[in-house]
Amino acid sequence: MNATRRTIADHVRANPGVHFNAVVRGLDLAPGQVQYHLRRLRDAESVVAEEINGRTHYYPPGYGDWERTALAMFRRETARDVLAHLLAAGETTPAALAADLDLARSTVEWHLDNLVAADLVEKRRENGRVFLELARPGATADLLAEITPSLPERLVDRFTRLVDGFVEE
Repeated sequence: MNATRRTIADHVRANPGVHFNAVVRGLDLAPGQVQYHLRRLRDAESVVAEEINGRTHYYPPGYGDWERTALAMFRRETARDVLAHLLAAGETTPAALAADLDLARSTVEWHLDNLVAADLVEKRRENGRVFLELARPGATADLLAEITPSLPERLVDRFTRLVDGFVEE
């Protein structure tokens, strides 16, 4: 394995669930170069690729389907904030969650739909009200501890929030 390929494999190992553009930015390599080496790493089964919500995410081997999806969701700041809040606060309602995170209710609902579909969050209806809680609190806490988002990832997520805020007004 050459030095560039080893560098990319090490980056994926250190950042499970990282998406393609974050690999390019994080390593300051040309997109075509990263694409070529990631393809070779996938062929050698040194890296696993999975498209989730329009982005291709990369993982070292060994993560299951649920873990890969969870790690991809953690790479999105708002989804990560929702999960961290549910981990800390326990059961809550969508309205309370939106208020606590200072987010538009539609933004929270969009992320909740994705988190429910990924089996990270459970929605329960009781007496006409919706309650939210983590589907797997222990596993979620363990995986969440593995994620340290980069500055560019945080900036992209915050820009998305800003645009969502303008759309809501």
